[in-house]
Amino acid sequence: MARYRLELAKKKLSRTEELLDRGSVSRETYDIEVTERDVAQADVAGAEANFRSSLRGVDAAQAVVNEIATQIADAELTSPVFGRVLYRLSEPGEVVGSGGKVLTIVNYEDIYMEIFLPAHQAHLVNVGSDARLKLDIWDFGIPARVSFVSPESQFTPKQVETESERDKLMFRVKIRPDQELVTHNIERVKAGLRGVAYVHLDGFPDPDWTALLPAMPPEALPEVSASANEP
Repeated sequence: MARYRLELAKKKLSRTEELLDRGSVSRETYDIEVTERDVAQADVAGAEANFRSSLRGVDAAQAVVNEIATQIADAELTSPVFGRVLYRLSEPGEVVGSGGKVLTIVNYEDIYMEIFLPAHQAHLVNVGSDARLKLDIWDFGIPARVSFVSPESQFTPKQVETESERDKLMFRVKIRPDQELVTHNIERVKAGLRGVAYVHLDGFPDPDWTALLPAMPPEALPEVSASANEP
């Protein structure tokens, strides 16, 4: 609106100048038109200043919003791994110091079974060797592979069931199921489940896993479930 009044004042002043040159209007009328033009220019300048001030206010408000969003983000706990909460160590509203523990989370990106093998078997096991897991709660075998073979021997832990095995120096081996299987059966995954592991030893014939262990049910296999959901 202020710019419109300024343009109108400029046009009126331009016409008045032409009339003044021809002597058709008085000097007083011309001075009035000049004053109106100057007032309109001042109004435009004031409006522009107010607009810039409003923009600064918007920037300041956005800075406050960003600060609050940062505070909210800093107050949120985000797990660095895909897993499940096992224990809650702090209650809601409790003040936790720097480095304090809040939750214990089972990392489902690193699910494995740990077994112990004697030296005459451990040296025949390689990282990537084919394996199967048989959990006590299930009657089928779970496809898996060896993910770690300890380079050093150790006495087996006390939880190993037979005393003769506890007295021997053994090599620790980790066996991991396929991650797609873990993700697909995530509701069935539990920490601390016991079972038995079968490992293919280097130099021996490939085992017939289907003869040794029942196969996994179709609904537990990702590719079968995905095909069943297709139209």
